[in-house]
Amino acid sequence: MPLSIIKIGLNPILLHLGPFAVHWYGLMYVVGIIAGVMIAFPYAEQRGISRDDAYAVFWPVVVASLVGGRLYYVVQSNLGWYLQHPGQILATWEGGMAFYGAVLLGAPTAYVVARLRGISFPVILDAAALFIPLAQAFGRVGNIINGDIVGYPSSLPWATQYTNPANTFIPSHTIAYQPAAAYELLFSVALFALLWALRFRFRIPGTLFSLWLLIYSIGQFFLFFVRDNIVVLWGLKQAQLTAIAAIIIVIPLYVAWRHYYQTQAHSGTDEQSMRRRNQAAGLS
Repeated sequence: MPLSIIKIGLNPILLHLGPFAVHWYGLMYVVGIIAGVMIAFPYAEQRGISRDDAYAVFWPVVVASLVGGRLYYVVQSNLGWYLQHPGQILATWEGGMAFYGAVLLGAPTAYVVARLRGISFPVILDAAALFIPLAQAFGRVGNIINGDIVGYPSSLPWATQYTNPANTFIPSHTIAYQPAAAYELLFSVALFALLWALRFRFRIPGTLFSLWLLIYSIGQFFLFFVRDNIVVLWGLKQAQLTAIAAIIIVIPLYVAWRHYYQTQAHSGTDEQSMRRRNQAAGLS
């Protein structure tokens, strides 16, 4: 084994509070959620959604996203093992989340709450597009410490070896692996920086979210080539197949939404112009 590999000896458990354990992973997700709120809520307010409405959407979506993200992680990682250990399926504090699952359950929840509150669902999605990669970046720090996302064995200078026996996700503590979680961290930071720079560039609501989902899916497709996950079909992993499906769905769906929005906007403009002309002519 090369001498230049990176060794991580941190215990995934930060501290014990009586019978409870505080995990680095859970802590970093809390930090990520707080950071995401600090970015997404002011953006939503600038787009016409009040703080109260934002919170009304936020809490149900967070719960749904955590459940969906965890369940999808279980499916794409090692479903057989989790079925044998059902008590671990919802143990999100120990690590293991998949954002496709969070989107699949979080987006419909956001839609329902947005309709009930009478606020713009596409604007909520755009705010989520800023929230997700920032929160995910902090979550990846937890993944790095936890060791629940690793690549294949590697001799690269930046390969990572986990030396603490408490890192139970690692197949071996004597082998170095590709730091797949670190790659995802860098990707999340870059994606957030891009979306932040573009956050006010688009006139059509929902564009920022569509761009996030498209770029995220492309990134996941390539990043999962180095992740040591189970191959399920055509030499690809579950997340890669989901990424392909997401790309195939999001492009025509956005094109259809763009056409619908522009048609409605044009129709609304015509009605407003006609109303002004009627008022000027003394008509009701």
